[in-house]
Amino acid sequence: MPHRDSYDAVIVGGGHNGLVAAAYLARAGRSVLLLERLDTTGGAAVSTRPFAGIDARLSRYSYLVSLLPQKIVDELGLRFAVRKRNVSSYTPTERGGRPGGLLVDKADEARTRDAFVRLTGSDREFTAWQRFYGMTQQVAERVFPTLTEPLPTRTALRERIGDDAAWRALFERPVGEAIEESFRDDLVRGVVLTDALIGTFADAHDASLAQNRCFLYHIIGGGTGDWDVPVGGMGALTDALATAARTAGAEIVTGHEVTGIETDGTQAEVRYRSADGDGTVRADHVLVNASPHHLAGLLGEETPAKPEGAQLKVNMLLRRLPKLRDPVTDPREAFAGTFHIAEGYDELAAAYRQAAAGELPSAPPSEIYCHSLTDPSILGPELAAEGYQTLTLFGLHVPARLFEKDNEAVRDELLAATLARLDAHLDEPVTDCLATDADGRPCIEAKTPLDLERDLRLPGGNIFHRELAFPYADEESGTGRWGVETAHANVLLCGAGAVRGGGVSGVPGHNAAMAVLGR
Repeated sequence: MPHRDSYDAVIVGGGHNGLVAAAYLARAGRSVLLLERLDTTGGAAVSTRPFAGIDARLSRYSYLVSLLPQKIVDELGLRFAVRKRNVSSYTPTERGGRPGGLLVDKADEARTRDAFVRLTGSDREFTAWQRFYGMTQQVAERVFPTLTEPLPTRTALRERIGDDAAWRALFERPVGEAIEESFRDDLVRGVVLTDALIGTFADAHDASLAQNRCFLYHIIGGGTGDWDVPVGGMGALTDALATAARTAGAEIVTGHEVTGIETDGTQAEVRYRSADGDGTVRADHVLVNASPHHLAGLLGEETPAKPEGAQLKVNMLLRRLPKLRDPVTDPREAFAGTFHIAEGYDELAAAYRQAAAGELPSAPPSEIYCHSLTDPSILGPELAAEGYQTLTLFGLHVPARLFEKDNEAVRDELLAATLARLDAHLDEPVTDCLATDADGRPCIEAKTPLDLERDLRLPGGNIFHRELAFPYADEESGTGRWGVETAHANVLLCGAGAVRGGGVSGVPGHNAAMAVLGR
């Protein structure tokens, strides 16, 4: 139970953004209460042992770090580190009856060029790749630092980028146009497009530009676009954040679900439910690390339309990595980066059309990576010594609506089809490599958007809480100074649903705290 009746700030939800906000406010001398519905903090950014009797600590929901500013790590004194992945991606293919693949090695430009030449017969696509990602890195270097500053106007951000062609390609025209103008090879086009589709159900040419917004957040992280491996798993980050918040004086109470918020714009009353009964607490400010959809319900207001997630999340523990059909590439390299499956440009378009028509994609696109190749510390010593590895698979273009009739049956059908697409590029079925738990069951679990809604209260299973917004102020994304403001002066969003939210970043938590502190 809370120790006091009134606080300077009450934070609703103990995900990583709520913890960031709590740490900043407590360090500034504010009295802070954080109420978390579950028994532990961390939200979607947690590490768990999902397989009975197996000492493997997996990043169960979110799993890579790109958007977390070093500024937050340094200012909060977090004992947390990430590791780079030299291999950016591997995409298996078969051409002329021969299996092969495209390996992008960020540490070895000559090797990557050779891989493009083997795939396409010339270095034309490699040169286009270098040019395209040179452009995105320039955008990243200029946009990423703005995420923890007051929200710029559209005009100010455009001027900061200083490249009209890049602005049009990423902010004004469907990203599919830029991809098609830059690249000719279908597989290369698909590899580029995937960053626009993570958790986003859209076509490359969607007029809404939802795919552009997703693409932008995937290529700006850290000013480089790199997606790094959290040492110790994602739970290492949220554990460090919880420690920082408590050390600074924040009070964190788990097992307490917030059930309502009333505010007059100056003072707020927060209602909660726990095993010990119902209660209320007053606050000058309420920071909500939940979706705008959920916040409206807490305020007793009309809820906006529920957003929709569109992903399949699969965790696996293997006794060994499977062998590839590609005779050139070592599986330890192929799975260290992002392993693309059925993600050619035309394949992605076909999967989108099928899902939009209410059908499961016949060739479900997905991507895999192996955390334990970069960071074996998530495995117990015995598992690591015996060569066990984790695999994390993220499936695309499977919106929540597809699971509504029978979530479990559709999930099983989709999982089987997805693994079959992977197996097409392997010399042995991946299921033959699965470890078994203490009860003899294969170490594999799959989560649909409906599962994520049930487990984490993500509306429609949307991992971004709602559609992502461009990181500037306008009529659509809001005109508040920090992009966290709501219609109530003392109620702020501090989660992924804020402008510049989405991903494991801590940015909305930082910005909500700055809004309270008037910085």
